[in-house]
Amino acid sequence: MTKAPAILFATSEMAPWVKTGGLGDVAAALPVALRRAGHDLRVLLPFYPALQQAFPQAKQIAAIPPLAPALPAARLLAAEDNGLPLLLLDCPELYQRPGNPYLAADGLDWPDNASRFGLLSRVAALLGQAASPLAWRPDIVHANDWQTALAPAWLHYQGGAASIVTVHNIAFQGCYPAATRAALGLPEAAWRFDGVEYHGQVSFLKAGLQLASLISTVSPTYAREIQDEEFGYGLAPLLRHRRDHLHGILNGVDTEIWNPATDPSLAAHYAANRLAAKRANKLALQRAMGLAESADRPLFGVISRLTAQKGLDLLLTIGDGIPHLPAQLAVLGSGDKAMEAGFLALAERHPGQIAVSLKFDEDLAHRIEAGADCFLMPSRFEPCGLNQMYSLRYGTPPLVQATGGLADTVVDVSAATLADRTANGFIMADGSAHALWQAMERATTTWQDKRLWQRIQQNGMRRDFSWSHAATEYSQLYRDALATRT
Repeated sequence: MTKAPAILFATSEMAPWVKTGGLGDVAAALPVALRRAGHDLRVLLPFYPALQQAFPQAKQIAAIPPLAPALPAARLLAAEDNGLPLLLLDCPELYQRPGNPYLAADGLDWPDNASRFGLLSRVAALLGQAASPLAWRPDIVHANDWQTALAPAWLHYQGGAASIVTVHNIAFQGCYPAATRAALGLPEAAWRFDGVEYHGQVSFLKAGLQLASLISTVSPTYAREIQDEEFGYGLAPLLRHRRDHLHGILNGVDTEIWNPATDPSLAAHYAANRLAAKRANKLALQRAMGLAESADRPLFGVISRLTAQKGLDLLLTIGDGIPHLPAQLAVLGSGDKAMEAGFLALAERHPGQIAVSLKFDEDLAHRIEAGADCFLMPSRFEPCGLNQMYSLRYGTPPLVQATGGLADTVVDVSAATLADRTANGFIMADGSAHALWQAMERATTTWQDKRLWQRIQQNGMRRDFSWSHAATEYSQLYRDALATRT
């Protein structure tokens, strides 16, 4: 059997220490699954304050001199998290900052983000090159999103390991002024339409999409969608050009953390063959969020960033009708200030029937997944989505738009899908508020048939969304990437 390729997994986030979205969850779970699949893998990420607190005994393994005018000297430290090797990039002037890894306290990007993530990308490439300060050398540098997507550029122009860039959300592209090329030490030859140049700027993500050995994204449907102008955010022509190098691999979920049979956040544990205990979680959630303790109406749950991308403006549009379905609504999230105010006002108009919590609360998120009857996710686009998979595991059928990973995981309830036991949720007819209302009406009516609802719940709970499937597909992708170099 051929030895599994060695992998450097480069990321700007990793749960539980640094997380702003799905990338943090992927970086925490996929490398573990890949190690189990036999890969010699190390994770490279910045030594943020949260990681300094978690790994105070991390040891220096390499000193990195200044690599370009905008790339200061740094250190590489080694640590281990439950057997997973971590390479921590220490540069206090770039990474010793509180809060969000990308944004200052005023909500704007850090003005030196090009240097901060240029350094991360450059070091990722360096570790895959002959000049690496480490004896260990990866066969593949696996970059994730724009923050590490410049790594394939250095590997392309200077030689080294094969590379893959995974797109978690193509809307964020890391675009900076033309002078950034020289400041980061990229060669003049890179300043081409088929290099790092993008409409007169340096684009980290465009560079990766152009120059990586292979490209992946986080669901098969999203891989198709981003080749269309509506979802490609200007990069659709490039992705169509490289479509033979583009692969959609559905994310998994951590089935140990997200397991209703063992979840410590829950009022009662349950499983597909013990669904009656789920009712205790609904009652506990109603009490915790100040909802009426009603068993005769479904409870819809939302856990989300409150943004238009997530389609939650549609929910605000129809929100006043929810108590008359009749149904209840529990919302957990934060985001757009006008939308936050709208949901607070909606809850004030319907006390006991609509409840809103504007914060990040992991414990409450688990209780909503278990306590809600149906999970709302009307996203306009969703590269993969994780909450719909959590919901399916927790017997909480999702209601979604058919986009990205939502289309790859949620099967609409119909006579045919009930017959073949694949029905596990509800899909909106289109992206309108009216379609959301119709789908919620359909879910409410279906919920009244307890035997039918249980079948839908069990269909979802029996799907396997573990990371082992994704790890198998990535293992093949790594072998394919190496084949492109021969």
